[in-house]
Amino acid sequence: MRYEELTELAQQLRVDSVRAADAAGSGHPTSSMSAADLAAVLLAHHLRYDFSDPENPANDRLVFSKGHASPLLYSLYKAAGAIDDEELLTFRKRDGRLEGHPTPRLPWVDVATGSLGQGLPVGVGMALAGTYLDRLPYRVWVLSGDSEMAEGSVWEAAEHAAFEKLGNLKLIVDVNRLGQRGPTRHQHDLGAYARRLRAFGWHTIEVDGHDVEAVDKALTEAVEVDERPTAVIAATRKGRGVAAVEDQEGKHGKPLPDAEAAIEELGGPRFVRVEVEPPPAASARRVRDREPLELPRFELGAEEATRTAYGRALAALGSARGDVVALDAEVGDSTRTEYFEKEHPDRYLEFYIAEQQLVAGAVGLQACGWVPFASTFAAFLTRAHDFVRMAAVSRAGINLVGSHAGVSIGEDGPSQMGLEDLAMLRSVQGSTVLYPCDANQTARLVAAMADLDGVRYLRTTRGETPVVYGPDEEFPVGGSKVLRSGDGDKATIVAAGVTVHEALRAADALAADGIPVRVVDLYSVKPVDVETLNDAAGATGCVLTVEDHRPEGGIGDAVAEAFSDGRPVPRLARLAVRGMPGSATPKEQLHAAGIDAESIAAAVKLLVERIVAH
Repeated sequence: MRYEELTELAQQLRVDSVRAADAAGSGHPTSSMSAADLAAVLLAHHLRYDFSDPENPANDRLVFSKGHASPLLYSLYKAAGAIDDEELLTFRKRDGRLEGHPTPRLPWVDVATGSLGQGLPVGVGMALAGTYLDRLPYRVWVLSGDSEMAEGSVWEAAEHAAFEKLGNLKLIVDVNRLGQRGPTRHQHDLGAYARRLRAFGWHTIEVDGHDVEAVDKALTEAVEVDERPTAVIAATRKGRGVAAVEDQEGKHGKPLPDAEAAIEELGGPRFVRVEVEPPPAASARRVRDREPLELPRFELGAEEATRTAYGRALAALGSARGDVVALDAEVGDSTRTEYFEKEHPDRYLEFYIAEQQLVAGAVGLQACGWVPFASTFAAFLTRAHDFVRMAAVSRAGINLVGSHAGVSIGEDGPSQMGLEDLAMLRSVQGSTVLYPCDANQTARLVAAMADLDGVRYLRTTRGETPVVYGPDEEFPVGGSKVLRSGDGDKATIVAAGVTVHEALRAADALAADGIPVRVVDLYSVKPVDVETLNDAAGATGCVLTVEDHRPEGGIGDAVAEAFSDGRPVPRLARLAVRGMPGSATPKEQLHAAGIDAESIAAAVKLLVERIVAH
């Protein structure tokens, strides 16, 4: 396409962005208009993509990190013939595919964007898949805004991309000078961005983002660099082409005040159609074999940490499935992903102490067809919460594993204790939350996780715990196990993970005092086993939950919600970590938090006494 035609295409993208936002009565047309020349050149000359086959593994990846510029993305799809003009004007309409920020409801969108600072980290995951796993020649194009370059996650990604020599990663920064409330930190100082990226090891190109010939040469140069990532840093003007809004503050996130006049000023509607270059033929993903799964087996009565069982089970899963990949944040000797690394070093990815990049990398990898297991301390996953939240919006299938959960880790103290993780992961739409209490249960749940949808979370324990289940026991997701039960049970203790063993000891002590109790192992915290909980509540009349977690959002809340649909509500009581722990042994920690066997037995006696009194 000649440069004159590229200019016309860019104007068409601007006009269509204005039209879409005007039809919706909302949106971000000015942010779309600034990047229109960049997008036109990319679509017509450099993107290799078969829009009729979005599942083609050789397709380039296009991530609009500045997801608020969705009118521009949808205008690109129209220019490529993927959607028609009628659908373009359904932008932001109920039940439509063209949401305010892109989501995979559209088959050409790999991941949801809009929470700024996420596109480049996710792109790193995609680039890693292409370079080291599938070994396919696709490129990963990320369009970023200048405002989001202030996000720390961008610089986690920038450093990791350079360290991994991801030459297939191409970042385009739309430096339009204006953010939501006024000028950005560096405004049009392209060198400020270039110096920072070069310091991390990137190749950088500075360009006038409205000169289509210069942009074309810059993207050509970017494609030719294959030994390190490249950033094209483009100076643009927000609202380009319409005097009433161009480079004007206070116009962000608003339709143009006079769309008809703006369209006329831009030269009116165009009908340019782009034949996008397809990817190279005969490209295929790496073969991902499947073999029979042989999980590790642990003897009844032995003691083993569930984190160790996780590592061994993950390694076994990797042997059975060639699509499983392990990610860690420089704690593989603690999370026990080191077992996977030793057996499958070609599918092990180290992300160092960068938990946002860890989760984003998992999202990018799953978009390329891999099954990622990302592991770190449960406490440190909290700093990546926004990436977990957006993974759900992306309909992403990722497995997260948090070790060193709760006060039971002992002397390290509260900075290392995951005490909020169950609440965080339970709150994510469509998530699955699992908390095993022994090694065989852990191994079975690891295998089950790989075939689930959405965000899956497994919580593991640092210290060794007794093996209470045989290696052939089944643990369906959404189920639970009743470990103690009798016709005369006076109360039900619901526990998970480390507190299951405390509950069993408490049950034995209570039985010796003539107070039989039921003990439920709630290994599936979400979805929760409503039927078993209701049966236990009906039989015993009162339920005590015990968790190595804060009282808010954890097992206690999960159990309470089981009685929220009109079912009879039993007397409920909760034991959880309510104070601020210090350093102490695991045994001392559990006692100080009031969640050990002694505390459980005392709480049950108090519950039973109150019921008798009433």
